[in-house]
Amino acid sequence: MSDDLEPMTPTEGVEAFLAHRKPSVAESTYYNNQTTLEQFTAWCSDNEIDNLNDLSGRDLALFVAHRREKVKPITLQKNLSAIREFLSWAADIEAVPEGLNEKVHAPVVPDGSESRSIKLERPRAEKILEYLDRYEYASRDHVIMAILWRTGMRLSALRSIDLDDLEGDQFAIYLKHRPETDTPLKNKDRSERWVFLGPEWYSVVSEYIKVNRIETTDDYGREPLLTTKQGRISGGSIRNTVYRCCQPCFVADCPHDRDPETCEAVGAASVPSKCPSTRSPHAIRRGAITGHLLEDVPPEIVSDRMDVSLDVLYQHYDARQPDEKMEQRRKFLEGF
Repeated sequence: MSDDLEPMTPTEGVEAFLAHRKPSVAESTYYNNQTTLEQFTAWCSDNEIDNLNDLSGRDLALFVAHRREKVKPITLQKNLSAIREFLSWAADIEAVPEGLNEKVHAPVVPDGSESRSIKLERPRAEKILEYLDRYEYASRDHVIMAILWRTGMRLSALRSIDLDDLEGDQFAIYLKHRPETDTPLKNKDRSERWVFLGPEWYSVVSEYIKVNRIETTDDYGREPLLTTKQGRISGGSIRNTVYRCCQPCFVADCPHDRDPETCEAVGAASVPSKCPSTRSPHAIRRGAITGHLLEDVPPEIVSDRMDVSLDVLYQHYDARQPDEKMEQRRKFLEGF
């Protein structure tokens, strides 16, 4: 235990955190946090952890394993988000070591496990891209949103792109599995492929490289497309960009009648994912796949382009409504 920490029991810490949170979050968020953290304090009690100062990364790994046996991976990911927030707050009041929240590792969620109803709709995607085109042209945010929507690629694939992977003559990007240098692809070598971006969006990428890209290399000497001052962009930074750009108030008025001055999802200390109407990178992927299908792109082509099997595509990504599917079939059946 560090001499810099102040003793606090898990129950005392959770009660203080919830009291701190209650005025600033929606009622549903508060009660979800309360339920998750009560489960955490119960686990601490069962394992004779009576001082938050003593919590370690190993303890947190054991808690994650304990919860994994009881809930689905997607639920566990949401639960662990609340645990991370609690530990971050606890570090600020010197109840746990700094950075302990970063040792809470969630399991990988199965491909497509979110509800098929959760997707970025085409009209919203177009408004976001129109806004970025007008006010933040060729910014890193513009490139992130344009590539994700246009290609439907996974976050990990986007993060993996190097400058050498761009093919200007073909307006395309090559995705390569490079686990040895920290950019693996979901399906390993089977995920490697050329992805057509098109001249319009490729020009956005080209302008970003010329004007706004931070010139740097990553820890392995590679030249990433998407960079920060520290090197290759992290998955968390991409995710936060998506959450922020997909907030309705990014391009229009808030549909939840929230005050921007007090909303937890906007501002300098914001957590964009807390906006009820924002969307994740996975929701963009689902929206892009559904959009391709609605444009009559054959499912086999979509499968190859988006690196998803037909079975998984139909089960988890095809969010077309029954009447939309019927209308598409009708186009092919006219004259019969």
